[in-house]
Amino acid sequence: MTIDSATIHQTLKSFFGYDTFKGDQESVIRHLVGGGDAFVLMPTGGGKSLCYQLPALLMEGTAIVISPLIALMKNQVDLLRGFEAGSGAGSIAHFLNSSLSRAQIEEVRSDLLSGKTKILYVAPESLTKEENVALLREVKISFYAVDEAHCISEWGHDFRPEYRRIRALVDEIGRLPIIALTATATPKVQSDILKNLGIQDAAVFKSSFNRPNLYYEVRDKQDVEKDMIKYIKQNAGKSGIVYCLSRKKVEEIAQLLCINGIKARPYHAGLDAKTRAENQDAFLTEEINVIVATIAFGMGIDKPDVRFVIHYDIPKSIESYYQETGRAGRDGLEGCCIDYYSYKDIQKLEKFMQGKPVAEQEISRQLLGEVVAYAESNQCRRKLLLNYFGEDYPQQNCGSCDNCVHPKPMFDGREQMKLVISLIEALPEHFKIEHLANVLIGNPTAMVKSYQHDQLPFYGKGKDHSDKFWCTVIHQGLILHLLEKEIESYGLIAVTSKGREFLANPYELMMVEDRVFSGSGESEEEEDEETAAANAAMKGGGGAGDPVLLSMLKDLRKDVAKKLKLQPWILFGDPALDDMSILYPITIEELRNCQGVGEGKARKFGEEFVKLIRKYVEENEIIRPDDFIVKSAPSKSANKIFIIQSIDKCMSLEDIAEAKGLEIEELMSEIEAIVSTGTSLNLDYYIRENLDEDIVDEIYEYFKEEAASDSVADAIAALGSDYDEMEIRLVRIKFLCEIAS
Repeated sequence: MTIDSATIHQTLKSFFGYDTFKGDQESVIRHLVGGGDAFVLMPTGGGKSLCYQLPALLMEGTAIVISPLIALMKNQVDLLRGFEAGSGAGSIAHFLNSSLSRAQIEEVRSDLLSGKTKILYVAPESLTKEENVALLREVKISFYAVDEAHCISEWGHDFRPEYRRIRALVDEIGRLPIIALTATATPKVQSDILKNLGIQDAAVFKSSFNRPNLYYEVRDKQDVEKDMIKYIKQNAGKSGIVYCLSRKKVEEIAQLLCINGIKARPYHAGLDAKTRAENQDAFLTEEINVIVATIAFGMGIDKPDVRFVIHYDIPKSIESYYQETGRAGRDGLEGCCIDYYSYKDIQKLEKFMQGKPVAEQEISRQLLGEVVAYAESNQCRRKLLLNYFGEDYPQQNCGSCDNCVHPKPMFDGREQMKLVISLIEALPEHFKIEHLANVLIGNPTAMVKSYQHDQLPFYGKGKDHSDKFWCTVIHQGLILHLLEKEIESYGLIAVTSKGREFLANPYELMMVEDRVFSGSGESEEEEDEETAAANAAMKGGGGAGDPVLLSMLKDLRKDVAKKLKLQPWILFGDPALDDMSILYPITIEELRNCQGVGEGKARKFGEEFVKLIRKYVEENEIIRPDDFIVKSAPSKSANKIFIIQSIDKCMSLEDIAEAKGLEIEELMSEIEAIVSTGTSLNLDYYIRENLDEDIVDEIYEYFKEEAASDSVADAIAALGSDYDEMEIRLVRIKFLCEIAS
């Protein structure tokens, strides 16, 4: 099929609104409309979708786009329909997957057979169904696009067995041009994709993997919740994604962020489709700022202004990491990628591999090993990432990763590299990085002994350094092409001709000193005196704050309480004032991070307090701490949610306690804990049914006019034996929710 350049550019402008193509887009499109197979390797944000969407509009028939995720399909179809104009809007693009009702499937079928639909997104699982194969055999197809093509390869980071059946299904429906697209593929994965799809002669279009606007950083996974919340609050209003490996952790982190005043929602496969769609839409429409998700979220999601991507858990492969971080800064502007790393996480992932087929374990271990090398390396992270995908990065300092911006001390590592190369050359077989490191440090593992490598002259020659140091040296050898990894043999290390030349004529090789992360031997519970002191201060330890400011805050509390005709403690308790004198909160948002200050109290009573603190900070040139208290989710969070929802439904406390297997005393403690965090509960319905109105008024009046604190014991002593403890506690909850929250 011949389509002239003017038509291609006119469609680009009239339908998509762009004046020019990016990178290889135009070359890919011309090749595809000319009837050729294509393999497109283009980083996230490079415009892969346009490479098949525009040809689909120009070519006769319907393009079949095989895509792995329902969320991706919906997002792409919505976008295309948004571009479409005229009375027939809504038929140009459809998707076919398990989320559709019978009526919706009939609508798709009708539009396909009538020729209205130019692009059909279909899940690989749906493609295997006989009725869908039969339907597509009746449709005039223009070409097949295999999106997220790395799913074909067992070496890819998101392997889907159904993807390996695509070529057979294409042959059954009718062979036409195939375009395979992915944002991440090593040379090994690329070869696997081309071979499995039977398109070894396809034209290959590769774009640079470099995303110059992204900043890469690996942080030690210590006090991670506080560090993460602090970062997000420092970037208030910006959109971000937090990735976790488990659904449970996704729920926990989403709840933690919400408790700390960050608009966040969870996204994982365990949620029902409606909730997932609502949460995704809330993120896309900026109703919320942060989505906390498992790795499935974001594939193909077209949100250009994601400003940060945080990995709470280490990803399982460099491909996963690259693809997920690639969702930041797709508009070419700021994008920050933070990965929290602990070797303990790696050990957990290795345990999950047990019980899987040996070949699968080997692949997973190698992929994970690459992640460890990346996380523990002190080399330029951009150089490491690009090298992984077979691309060299010529600059020594990218200026946009933690290792380049904050470089570590360097040393000449030529002797260490010579030792590594000499060891590898002396062995009759090839071995993995870990085994070579064990030989060098003199670690008598079962494998070292079985090969009698403990008898080698190299055994223990590097014992002055850790095994991780030697792993880093070997990885640096891979980056410099002195060594190579035999992918076909599950990552065995060999010396290159360049490495042999180095051994014969060594030259200066500047390397970075060993880097130590938590979880690699030292106790995470140990802390130096400075950290202990800081932590003690954070807990509002007596006398830790600014005594002058504390005195001023107490005077202000007394004046405001008098004006409002309330007891001073009702406004803010002493722990809250202590925190204010330590943290110097100058906004209502910051005030909420102080102990005993919920959202209600901060809004109701906080303005004069932050105004005083702001003025005090300015006049005294106070350098405010950049740390703050992170509010934790209360224990038994499932109980808390049930209790709140049940009280909203006006259930009796007895029924609530019975439903959760609690004693009434335990339930009251739970309710008091909920109220203490600033959550307001309305127990009026229960109090009206169970307490005399006069008793309620008298207890309420005591807390409002006489009480020096909210102590139940003091109330019992003051009110006497006419009132029982349960009555006092119930009215106290009512008072706290109405007046003091």
